[in-house]
Amino acid sequence: MWVPQQLPQIAGALQKAGLELPPRQLADLTGDPMGAVVSLGGCTASFVSPQGLVVTNHHCAYGGLQLNSTPQENLIETGFNAATRADELSAGPNARIYVLDSIQDVTGQVQAAIAAAADAAGRTAALEAIEKQLVAGCEADAGYRCRFYSFSGGNTYRLFKNLEIKDVRLVYSPPRSIGNYGGEIDNWMWPRHTGDFSFIRAYVGKDGKPSPYAQDNVPFQPRHWLKMASQPLEIGDFVMVAGYPGYTARYALADEFDETAQWTYPAIKRHYEQMTALVEAAGARDEDIKVKYASTVKGWQNVLKNYDGQLTGFQRIDASRTKHEEEAKVLAWLRAQGEGGKAALAAHDRLLALDKAESATRERDLVFGQLRRTGVIGAATGLYRLALEGRKPDAQREPGYQARDLPGFEGAMRQMDKRYVPAMDRQLQEYWLRQYVKLPADQHVAALDAWLGGNDEAAIQAALDKLARTGLGDLDTRLALLKADPAAFEASTDPAVQFAVAVTPTILAMEAQDKARQGDALLARPLYLQAVADYKASQGESVYPDANSSLRITFGNVQGYTKLDGSRQPAFTTLEQVAAKATGKEPFDAPKPLLDAIAAQRYGGLASKALGTVPVNFLSDLDITGGNSGSPVMDARGELVGLAFDMNWEAVVSNWVFDPEMTRMISLDARYMRWIMQEVIPAPQVLEELGVPALD
Repeated sequence: MWVPQQLPQIAGALQKAGLELPPRQLADLTGDPMGAVVSLGGCTASFVSPQGLVVTNHHCAYGGLQLNSTPQENLIETGFNAATRADELSAGPNARIYVLDSIQDVTGQVQAAIAAAADAAGRTAALEAIEKQLVAGCEADAGYRCRFYSFSGGNTYRLFKNLEIKDVRLVYSPPRSIGNYGGEIDNWMWPRHTGDFSFIRAYVGKDGKPSPYAQDNVPFQPRHWLKMASQPLEIGDFVMVAGYPGYTARYALADEFDETAQWTYPAIKRHYEQMTALVEAAGARDEDIKVKYASTVKGWQNVLKNYDGQLTGFQRIDASRTKHEEEAKVLAWLRAQGEGGKAALAAHDRLLALDKAESATRERDLVFGQLRRTGVIGAATGLYRLALEGRKPDAQREPGYQARDLPGFEGAMRQMDKRYVPAMDRQLQEYWLRQYVKLPADQHVAALDAWLGGNDEAAIQAALDKLARTGLGDLDTRLALLKADPAAFEASTDPAVQFAVAVTPTILAMEAQDKARQGDALLARPLYLQAVADYKASQGESVYPDANSSLRITFGNVQGYTKLDGSRQPAFTTLEQVAAKATGKEPFDAPKPLLDAIAAQRYGGLASKALGTVPVNFLSDLDITGGNSGSPVMDARGELVGLAFDMNWEAVVSNWVFDPEMTRMISLDARYMRWIMQEVIPAPQVLEELGVPALD
């Protein structure tokens, strides 16, 4: 996952793999084709027309579909196809498209600010202060959103400036039975047959500047957009992805890996399984719950499948042994450096101690953290914290509570109506309160114990009855509290607000402890990770920073792989395999128009000569992770040949231990996307805008 600044370093490798564009052209991040790639703040996407049309994954547009759905008209199930621009629907008040404007290296300023601090807590405060200062200066130009990134534990810092488009509208999404064909059964699996795509559109004010949703806004006109591939994709062809991968931990300490594999992932997996079961059971009885919690449950299920795959993979490859052996080699190399290695060795020891201290309260932190984020409790806690921070000058407020964050805060309060049902919220509160009372006594929170007034089922039910009387389920009540001062919260008789007031001092004290640990890590982590990089360089290995949601580039070739059972997996799946998989029941309930078109061999001029039919999904040896969903897959000419949407099951361990032999990216073939819009659920208006009129 190369950072853009490394492009000159990998120019030769790009050309050897088959890139036909000059590598220096990719280094122009606001030029063609890189300038077409955008972030959705959790997914990636790309402009595909001069009128602000954007393509991404179906699951990246899922939240917008859910917000516009009702039990009577469920767009997740039926899909959406706007016949005209006037029919396009808002994807929600918090939907965003971020268009990269520039990247600035700010390492010197940041490291100087940290070095000037007197102690650990001071270092964290200094980092926050310089981040806010840099971001505020960057956002002085209206319409921009800036983000500050740390690379390699703090060895490099960069500031990304993005145009923030706030009016995002749904244009076209296939129904669930195409866009999520195979559901959780097929998630992370190969072979795959999913039509995971959707189109959205960026809108701005009539002056061309970002504006919140308004009926008279106009389509944004990007400087660059991707063209649909002019040549068919085949096995062995060069492909590349530019996107915003979320998180990897390939340089984490072995003990940090063990903590994750042995406790964190299993614990979260257990809780998500139980919460998913609760919501699904309630949703089976109440369609309103099913629709309103659909996006939440889908998120849980995705994490569950991912963690399950990672845990299985960790055992399969004996990842803990590998991590410890790799770390032992680094430490031995450092010891061989004599005095030159002592500082990094001491940093390693300090990181081990910090990890041990954090682990001591891990059960408390997980359960208490989840409880205070549920539904009305979460709304009350966030609103009270906003009021407390509002007393400070904007530059001194905690990140997330500054003036720049208020639109997102208000958007969350507004869209809560579409993702909240009191009866379901009560069940989730009950779940986490029961988890809390089961914690060992030394993991309890005094303020929560006092609020709960007991440690048994009777106390839990009394607390739930009390919380049921809250007024925060009402939108107007939540919006009014956006402007309330702390005194209004502290005098409130609303039970959810009283909960927030009771526990917030404890939350602040916990944050202070965390910041002190972070301040220690700000010295230790960069030292140790630089040593790891130096060791790898001494061994002739590639060195690139872990993913951190910033722009990355990965490249390779279309190719299959051999599974652990020895079966050779082809690089492409086909239409006929979609039909063969169909059972008529979710998640393999392919719609009749699609099955009819396959049976009639209506390929619409999109069949691959090598396959004799239309390709559906394909594999390549690219390196991606969560956040890359929706990333454009580009060919050697920088043209759009597909959309990244997943990794294979064997590759999910690559967040921690990268295995190039087994790691594959699963992508939607652009020919299948075109075929759906041409032969199954016609969207001639979208095809025309893409510059690819229907073929015979």
